Amino acid sequence: MTFFPNISPPGSAGEIFQLNKAAGRALVEYHMAVLRQPSPLSVGERELIAAYVSSLNACQYCAGVHSVTAAAFGLAEGLIDDMIDDLEAAEIDEKLRPILRYVRKLTLEPAKMVGADAEAVFAAGWDEQALHDAVCVCCLFNFMNRLLEGHGIKGSQEIYRDRGERLMANGYAPILDLLQD
Repeated sequence: MTFFPNISPPGSAGEIFQLNKAAGRALVEYHMAVLRQPSPLSVGERELIAAYVSSLNACQYCAGVHSVTAAAFGLAEGLIDDMIDDLEAAEIDEKLRPILRYVRKLTLEPAKMVGADAEAVFAAGWDEQALHDAVCVCCLFNFMNRLLEGHGIKGSQEIYRDRGERLMANGYAPILDLLQD
């Protein structure tokens, strides 16, 4: 059920973007800049962060879509659930673990961030650009989670699969075509 009468269930992010096309275009362009431009973090790692942050926030739509997208880039089945249950025990690349700790804390306890959180990321071999990119993905999906939840958009398994596969294959640019005046 959506909260907006003109968005038919189960709804989608694209329908929200249609409500203000200029803002929708800016948001999609930001997705492209954060998730698809060159970065020390792979596209798959950034999609993993998107899915993880969205799962921490219990945003079904974003967690569903970006889990499928991350899986298309090689994410192991069930990894996000394992990360939510116990990040320290989850089977992830040890180098990535400090970044995931960082985005978890930034999502759940942003006012408690300290320099030592960043230092742990740098000690694992990541540079400032990698941490900046991780922070941008985290912030984007905290925003998107609230945008989708605020509109009452939950999606469905079919939508997650469809959107996730399209994002893996085509990225975000095709969404801009839908937002032309």
